[in-house]
Amino acid sequence: MKLHCYALAPDPPRIIPARAERAWMEQFPNRYPYRCLPLAIANAHGWEILSPGAFTIHWTGGPDAGDITFTADSYIPYLDHLVTSNFTRGIVTFHLGYLFRTEPGWNLMATGPLNEPKDGIAPLTGVIETDWLPYPFTMNWQLTRPGAVRWRKNEPFCAIFPVAKDVLPSVEPEIHNVDADKGVLDEYLAWRVQREEFLAQFRAKDSGTLKEAWQRFYFKGERPGEPGKTVEGHTRKLRLTAPVDKRQMPKPPDQS
Repeated sequence: MKLHCYALAPDPPRIIPARAERAWMEQFPNRYPYRCLPLAIANAHGWEILSPGAFTIHWTGGPDAGDITFTADSYIPYLDHLVTSNFTRGIVTFHLGYLFRTEPGWNLMATGPLNEPKDGIAPLTGVIETDWLPYPFTMNWQLTRPGAVRWRKNEPFCAIFPVAKDVLPSVEPEIHNVDADKGVLDEYLAWRVQREEFLAQFRAKDSGTLKEAWQRFYFKGERPGEPGKTVEGHTRKLRLTAPVDKRQMPKPPDQS
């Protein structure tokens, strides 16, 4: 499936595959949060659009668009083309620099970098029908307190990924008792027994359990009672394709 990114200027912001790393996760002993596989997979979900330079957002806390101002902390050509205050009440608008086009039946979700909180500002998420939209959309953030918020050069301000247009309306959630499906119940009880045994040994400071530190059923994609047998289709690492630049660049002038 193709995701077409049509540049609206000669030098738009860079697009890269979403990073798996997060600074706050790196600060834990032994990088413990990376053991949560759903968290790590979400980090690398989609593509990120990067700021071409460093800048600071200043907000007085007032309700008007003029209460928000921007200062370049490093060279950014046309800062006002990148980030503006188009709305009121602390809304900051980023211009992505692209017109995106997905294949029929696919929307594009736009949000902030996943699992990466930013002090003083929060991303606003949008779902856009990019299989027909003939103009660009913007990425908006909501300031949460008066003061200053800084963006570093190459810090992402938007994350995008395709979502199927017709899947969610066809989903029919149902609530059951856990014993309604014997197979599900047996697997759950087997996991619970092993989990309670592990925690009891951990609290007793069993040397082997302390060395193991954590159970890896989900990380390995194994069902309880089936060690070494991986569930088909289990994902332990997500690495996406970087955009390929197929633009026709102008040729340099003839020096002869």
